[in-house]
Amino acid sequence: MNGSMPRRVLMTGDTVGGVWSYALQLVEALAPHGVEVLLVAMGGEPNRDQLRAAAALPNLRLIASPLKLEWMAEPAADLRRTRDRLREAEARFAPDVVHINGYADAAAGFAAPVAVVAHSCVPSWWRACRQDAIPACWDAYRDRLARGVAAARCVVAPSCAFLDSFIAANGTPRCSRVIHNGRDPERYRPGRKRRFALATGRLWDEAKNIAAVCRAASQIAHPVSVAGPGSPHGAVPHNLRLLGRLDGAALAAQMAEAAVFVAPARYEPFGLAVLEAALSGCALVVGDIPTMRELWDGAAHFVDPDNSDALAGTIERLLSDAGAAQSAGRAARRRALTYSAERMARGYVALYRELLAPARPPVDAEAAA
Repeated sequence: MNGSMPRRVLMTGDTVGGVWSYALQLVEALAPHGVEVLLVAMGGEPNRDQLRAAAALPNLRLIASPLKLEWMAEPAADLRRTRDRLREAEARFAPDVVHINGYADAAAGFAAPVAVVAHSCVPSWWRACRQDAIPACWDAYRDRLARGVAAARCVVAPSCAFLDSFIAANGTPRCSRVIHNGRDPERYRPGRKRRFALATGRLWDEAKNIAAVCRAASQIAHPVSVAGPGSPHGAVPHNLRLLGRLDGAALAAQMAEAAVFVAPARYEPFGLAVLEAALSGCALVVGDIPTMRELWDGAAHFVDPDNSDALAGTIERLLSDAGAAQSAGRAARRRALTYSAERMARGYVALYRELLAPARPPVDAEAAA
């Protein structure tokens, strides 16, 4: 049973990762549906580019603060202040639905129905990236996660594979839904392709595994570019270009020219950068993990994230054969067009309406008989 159309959504987010891009894309895509969003973002003050992007959205109100996120060190005091701010925001904004991009804030005691969107979590990350059990120092985080999930009417994941990982690590929520992330295809278009491979991510991130691309570069005859903070361990191969941190426009320009995009992730709940590269017509070389198989099977080349030789060989073959790279890039873009921002927005509007639907009365079993 569908409820009334939502008009106001109170949303949380952060300024330090992919959730920011996801949130602004969703806000923009919700505008044609008549939805206004108050976004409360924590983790640090937005930079100039982030503020400019937020200001361009007429249906967005932004409140940002440097308060700590739930996975940061010793966040308890900041989380209490965040909850106070969120309750005050709900009282002023009067949202129809509360959309929490995280966990702990869902237990703030909202009057409106709450949806939690699980973009990632430490327990599932630990299972994918480490061999040992998650240490006890994360117990408080896990408790906050559990209380947030219990307070939510529904938990949303961006892929079926990540929902399975989330449930295996944290237990089954009372209600769950998969809504794929999406991007506006007009912002990412193929350009004149050049024979180089591109990867993006923090070089020290075990999950994104960009260090594997740096190691593989020494076995590749063509240029390899890496966008993101950090530097590789050891000597830097002559063909490896370290681009540093790029803003969205600069990264999109690199994707438009790159023949191949490389993402040998060990852990990836969705992968917005992979989607952006696919929309840009890049041939995809991705880690052979369940999420990537779910989203890109038949439209990407898969490699063992821990096999640098296989990674280098796959990249080199595509860069050495322009026709193969172009064909793979076209296949990736066709698949990417199915993960649109509009499709994502429709999924969330449907979810919000279900949250607003009147509860069905209990069925009297004897009367029904």
